[in-house]
This record gives sequence, C-alpha cells and structure tokens, in this order.
Amino acid sequence: MINVSGLNKSFNQYAALADVNFSVQRSEVVSVIGPSGSGKSTLLRSLNLLVKPDTGTLQIGDRQINAETLTRKQTADFRRQTSMVFQHYNLFKNKTALENITEILTCTHKLNKAQARERGMDLLSQVGLAHKADAYPVTLSGGQQQRVGIARALSVDPQVILLDEPTSSLDPEMRRDVLNLIAGLAERNLTMMIVTHEMSFARDVSDRIFFMEHGKIIEQGKPSQIFTASAENRTRAFLHDFA
Repeated sequence: MINVSGLNKSFNQYAALADVNFSVQRSEVVSVIGPSGSGKSTLLRSLNLLVKPDTGTLQIGDRQINAETLTRKQTADFRRQTSMVFQHYNLFKNKTALENITEILTCTHKLNKAQARERGMDLLSQVGLAHKADAYPVTLSGGQQQRVGIARALSVDPQVILLDEPTSSLDPEMRRDVLNLIAGLAERNLTMMIVTHEMSFARDVSDRIFFMEHGKIIEQGKPSQIFTASAENRTRAFLHDFA
C-alpha cells in the first residue's frame, strides 16, 4: 500500500527527514510518535506532498513518484490517493459544514450537486453531525469542526487517511469524542497513519508504532513491543513516564 524509500527533507540546514524508509500494508493503522520536532508532521505532509521531499521515492497503491523528478500532474494524481486531517481543522470558514464536504466532491471529483449533497449528509450522519449540516465553522466547537474534517477526509474514498495530531487543539472531553471516532474508523479496515501524542490511544488502535527522532524512524514494531519491550534506549526513555 505505502512504500517509502530514501526520503529526505531539509529546511535550510535543518534535516527534518533523514533517509526515511518504511512500508505500510493495506488496512494497517500506524501511529507515529516521538518528541516535538522529530519530523512526524513533516513525514505525513510529505506523503500528501504538502511538503515536497528533496529526495526519495514514494508509492501509494499503484502510484509511484520520485521526489527529484516530480511534475505538477504527478503531484495532483498522487495527492488523490490520500486525505489529510489537520491539527487545526483547515475548514473553509465561509462554507457550511456540508459545503466543506461537497466542495471537493463537485470541484475535484466531478459529482453533481445532488450526489455530493447525498454523500455529504451520509458522512455527517456517520460522525454524528447531520443536524449541523448548515452550520458554519465559527458556530461549531473544536471537536465538531474536527469531526467535519474527518468526514471531509472520508468523502473521497482515499487509499490512505493521514491524521496530523488530530486532537492536540481540543479540550479533554472533545478529545475523547474524536479519539473514539478515529478508533471506530480503525475498525473499518481503513489504512491510516496517525501522528499523535496520545500514547494510550496509539497503543490501543495501532497495528504498528513508529518512534521518530531527529528525522529518522528510530524503532518500529507492534504496540506490545514498543510500549513494554522497546529495543532502543531512546524509545524507552521517551515512554518512561507513560509506562
């Protein structure tokens, strides 16, 4: 499903990603953990090409690209394989909850308005917000806005959903609601990569954990291995307080 080889990204002299290599299987849920500034969000944004890698090859499904020869058409085609859920929701403030979903369906995926509305309402129902279809983001709580963001990500039937710290801007009660929603998605055999600081959540929903530091995946393995029998001293130190 996902194959990444030799991925590098620098900002000025700072290496945000340093020779990153990994694979993710179809229907696998992978949580990416690690200290702030370790490259977790840059990794996710590189998979969506919101950040253009300097070097490396990326493959999602049957689409493969080389960062050094990437064209505009390849970028657009590759992005269609993924959807992103952002830390700060990234909703259009001048559009309703429903319109935030239907916009991409009519403009990019060429559904007519009736089809897009039907799809949008179904997704809002799935995230418990059908009654907020006509509400604007400013009137929604943070948790509700994030649920709209998740519905939007689901709307295009992506091969992979990328979630970049989806609960970090939420208060504890709203955080719990969104985590429960994401856990439900994991049970639907969706392929997901999740950057998170929610260690209990990562342990419970993930098939595998990636631990990152200094732009590298230092260790990866099943949650039982990472949380109770880490091979790397740095991983154990990071998880010491959690354990």
